[in-house]
Amino acid sequence: MRTSIIAAVAGALAFAGLAGMALAPRFGGASDAFAKCRDGQVAGGDLGGPFTLVNGAGQTVTDAEVVTEPSILYFGFTSCADVCPMDMARNASAVEILEERGIEARPVFVSVDPERDTPEVVASYAEAFHPRTVGLTGSPEQVAEAARAYRVYYAKQDGDPDYYLVDHSSFSYLVLPEVGFVDFVNRDESPEAVADRLQCFAEVAGA
Repeated sequence: MRTSIIAAVAGALAFAGLAGMALAPRFGGASDAFAKCRDGQVAGGDLGGPFTLVNGAGQTVTDAEVVTEPSILYFGFTSCADVCPMDMARNASAVEILEERGIEARPVFVSVDPERDTPEVVASYAEAFHPRTVGLTGSPEQVAEAARAYRVYYAKQDGDPDYYLVDHSSFSYLVLPEVGFVDFVNRDESPEAVADRLQCFAEVAGA
């Protein structure tokens, strides 16, 4: 329960930052090609960007190598008891819905706990949700850079060095190849709603 409350507070703080950018259309005012996909909400500012992380095979990869199809990007940690598993399961369900519609999409998990989440750990965690999920970790510096790009809040709690928690925001991010970030998803949105929105973006982009 405490983890849920902390994540909710962290998410609210992060949402304030995201909402603060809502008046700045990402693709230039009326020329926003994705406006119809946003359900009245314009994602704006310079959210998203390049990153370099380590995949489950221990290979260093860039965002361009990971996001090769419409993707749902989520930042969390494998020891998270409730929030992360629920969000990852929702994202995996959205991908399955898209697969049924003939659209290939990919869940992506980025750990904000690089001390414990080794490549092997994130690989096993990611696969548990969907066989096509990409699990990513990296050095503390690599993780921090990726989190900054997406305005992700995270902070390691004090306590037991082996069983600590990590406070973090809990948005998911819709990302397209060669386009990058297009929108963010609140954690209370259904798999169907996420699938519908990502399908719209993908169809407009021709992805």
